[in-house]
Amino acid sequence: MPELAVLVPGRIETRTGGYEYDRRIVAGLRDRGWRVDVHELDASFPRPTPAARDDAARVLQKIPDGGLVIVDGLAFGAMPDQIEREATRLKIVALVHLPLADEPGLDRERAVALEESERRALASASLVVATGRNTAAALNHKNGHCVPAGRIAVVEPGTDRVPVARGSIGAPLHLLSVAAVTAGKGHEILIRALAGVPHRHWLLTCAGSLDRDPATVERVRALLRDTELEQHVSLAGELDAGALDVYYNSADVFVLATLHETFCMAVAEALAHGLPVVSTRTGAIPELVRDGDDENRAGLLTPPGDQAALTTLLTEITGNARLRARLAKGARRVREQLPTWDDAVDEMIAALSRMTPDDAR
Repeated sequence: MPELAVLVPGRIETRTGGYEYDRRIVAGLRDRGWRVDVHELDASFPRPTPAARDDAARVLQKIPDGGLVIVDGLAFGAMPDQIEREATRLKIVALVHLPLADEPGLDRERAVALEESERRALASASLVVATGRNTAAALNHKNGHCVPAGRIAVVEPGTDRVPVARGSIGAPLHLLSVAAVTAGKGHEILIRALAGVPHRHWLLTCAGSLDRDPATVERVRALLRDTELEQHVSLAGELDAGALDVYYNSADVFVLATLHETFCMAVAEALAHGLPVVSTRTGAIPELVRDGDDENRAGLLTPPGDQAALTTLLTEITGNARLRARLAKGARRVREQLPTWDDAVDEMIAALSRMTPDDAR
């Protein structure tokens, strides 16, 4: 039976795309007969306290020599001393969703410190698993990272096979956005863009945590008051899978004004429901929505942060039923080609087999 230790910062049940990825990979490996021990580190990562680093060091020290370990990137890049010390006896895999220095909103000094910390840690990794091709390219080429391509494996997220969304079935049009309300997800840009749409025949539901970035949440609430959109926009907070499925089923269009992504599981999930997408050109979103393929396109995209362009696209899609139908048709084509979580687990096992060729399969 292959054995694996997985280290994540905070609770693995946290409802974000990165943690969802970790959960689904762990569950899939267990279903294939792997013994997977999950160790939840202190939630202060990637800004760990000294006590959090000490605790992470103790977790690593208890893993037997030769053990296979995956460390989520939010913790991995912030503990280079511990990784360097243990890499001589453990097979340590860095699971990188997004380079730490690429988190939107970081000041220059903090970004430089995180990049140097992550560079040191990555140099000691036996393997780096990137959850998107853009992340792999950044780790291979960006500034001081330069991780050799032979030590990087790309394992993109999967999707579930779910029913096609029924839609709102009549006015008002239901727009859905799924993302924690943080500065990097562009909720303020989205609301300002919607304020410029010349009609109000729509309702927007924003599903996602309201606890991770209180300052942004407060700005969003103030903006809703200032733009008089409080009756049109609902901040639903963090939802479990069942409640979120209800919103997906009643949605007509998925919207996300995100500033930076590596893959964007939320867009993939929307496409799995057959929803047309309005979003930004970042991460894998252009490939997911077939941007540039007029016949099969499943969405409309703007450059990240371009509020005026986003207003134009939102005006078009909310006011044109034929456009929505054409993009929804493209989304239904895309959904048939999306990889599943079983596919993602297969790819992860293939990547890990580089270090455990005799027993990983």
